Amino acid sequence: MSGIQRAALVLTIIGAINWGLVGFFQFDLVAAIFGGQDSALARIIYGLVGLAGLINIGLLFAPSEREERAAEPRATR
Repeated sequence: MSGIQRAALVLTIIGAINWGLVGFFQFDLVAAIFGGQDSALARIIYGLVGLAGLINIGLLFAPSEREERAAEPRATR
């Protein structure tokens, strides 16, 4: 996993936690920290989380390590 994918995954997790807080407690942590939903900084964070989700779509189609190992030819003795 590349550094960009790891950063995108962290942002996606932050977004998921924020959506969980909104859904369960009607509390938007990003808006609370950065001055409301309409503040420029909060909108940047929302945008970065959205881009991170798009980057992580690629992880859905990437072969897992297990699949890669299974596809490798086995050495004969």
